[in-house]
Order: sequence, then C-alpha cells, then structure tokens
Amino acid sequence: MSGPSRDSQYDDRVLYQGDPWVRLDTLPRLLAEGWRRTLWDGGVVSVVRTPFQWAMGSPVIEIETGGYMGDVGLYVPQVQLAEALELLGFDPEEAGGEIQ
Repeated sequence: MSGPSRDSQYDDRVLYQGDPWVRLDTLPRLLAEGWRRTLWDGGVVSVVRTPFQWAMGSPVIEIETGGYMGDVGLYVPQVQLAEALELLGFDPEEAGGEIQ
C-alpha cells in the first residue's frame, strides 16, 4: 500500500496542545472517524481538524445530525507517527519520507 495523500488544505505539521502533530491524510469525515477507531484500538491518539475546529473525541451527535462531513485533516502526535502508519497498513519508511 502506498503512503497517504499529501495534497491538502491542512498543514502537514502543527503544534497542538504544545506538542508537534503530523497529518496522516485528508479524507472524508466518516472515513477519518473509522481510521481514528483503528488508531484508538491500537493505542494511538488522534485528532481531526475540520475547517471550523479541532475534535479530539468523536462528536457522534454532530455526525448524526448532519454536521460537517466534508474532508478533514487526521493528525497524530509526531512521536506516534510510525506506529499509526503501521496500524493503518502503510509502510512507515515509504510514507514517512513524504510526511517528514
């Protein structure tokens, strides 16, 4: 599997809550929430960035009521990047070169 997409309206690296975070990809909200579940189950913290806000928890009510469902940025702490890529089935060395 090749690495995540690099074209995005969201920054590749951000400072969030005082720590460096890396964008894994930009993808539709429902898909991002599925990836977040996989990451959470594997012990990796993640956050979603919409054009309006950061979402650390999955806002189920927003999804159910038709809140923002467009493309979002999916971020993980830089220190967990390799682990996150492995959990999602990407080759960390192949994808890591693009993200760094």
